[in-house]
Amino acid sequence: MGLDTAATKPHERLAEIVAPEMAEVSALIRARMASEHAPRIPEVTAHLVEAGGKRLRPMLTLASAKMCGYGGPHHIHLAATVEFIHTATLLHDDVVDESAQRRGRPTANLLWDNQSSVLVGDYLFARSFQLMVETGNLRVLDILSNAAATIAEGEVLQLTAARNLATGPDVYLKVIRGKTAALFSAATEVGAVIAGRPESEVRALAAYGDALGIAFQMVDDYLDFAGSEATGKAVGDDFRERKLTLPVILAVAAADEAERAFWVRTVEKGRQDEGDLGEALRIIGRHGALEATKTEAQAWAEKARAALGALPEHEIRDTLSDLADYVVARLR
Repeated sequence: MGLDTAATKPHERLAEIVAPEMAEVSALIRARMASEHAPRIPEVTAHLVEAGGKRLRPMLTLASAKMCGYGGPHHIHLAATVEFIHTATLLHDDVVDESAQRRGRPTANLLWDNQSSVLVGDYLFARSFQLMVETGNLRVLDILSNAAATIAEGEVLQLTAARNLATGPDVYLKVIRGKTAALFSAATEVGAVIAGRPESEVRALAAYGDALGIAFQMVDDYLDFAGSEATGKAVGDDFRERKLTLPVILAVAAADEAERAFWVRTVEKGRQDEGDLGEALRIIGRHGALEATKTEAQAWAEKARAALGALPEHEIRDTLSDLADYVVARLR
């Protein structure tokens, strides 16, 4: 998902603040994605890692560690861990979703095959655990391994909830808290843990990452229907893939008999005709589902900002607060 639609870009300020550390992370990633025996591993990994993503998650780890006064060197390992976990999940997601494009480029499973994407994703998960262990900190190992399990749990829950019109906002929140917010939360939390900060600050940064990740995903789901190149995917991808995101869930809840029949045909049964996306947008608009999604995303961004109140004053704290604002500033 892009972060380039507003005039100011806090993620760029964050990138400047952690630029020296991020260079070390990039070097470590390149070193650890190498494979002596299987050259396809670095080929597939490089295709995704070097595709121009913002690397927001590892930047959050570096920023939280820096804000908490950590002197190193293990925040580099943790940031690389976070990026490897994220990259592994993207490789697996594209196979599960049968995606053909990510960040405006062909997906690895399209360029190579599903087997390569799954197995390289597995390799990156294994590498991430090696990096965690090297910190010698059991608590960060606990946090990041829990996050990896929660991400997988969220993806499986999404599979079972997908195309089931009985899925409500509570299940949707569990899905996005798992598949997106868990890694944001772990990324910020481990920065405070490795720095040995008080428990109140550890909890605050975990809560910030959780709320930021939820807002981030809700905005992505909003933009899929609102129409924006910022997502790096075509408008209506979620509808075509029959995903029950919040705009659809809210529209289904308010649907009359004819509208419900439309959702049953297009989402549950998967019979989609030309013009159905336009009809979906009309129904979603009729019930104010996009506006409701926007309001919910803004509320989570506010929770993220509020969580930072437990932390001492710092330039990075202000930038993280601006980042929460910026995520929802992309809503139109």
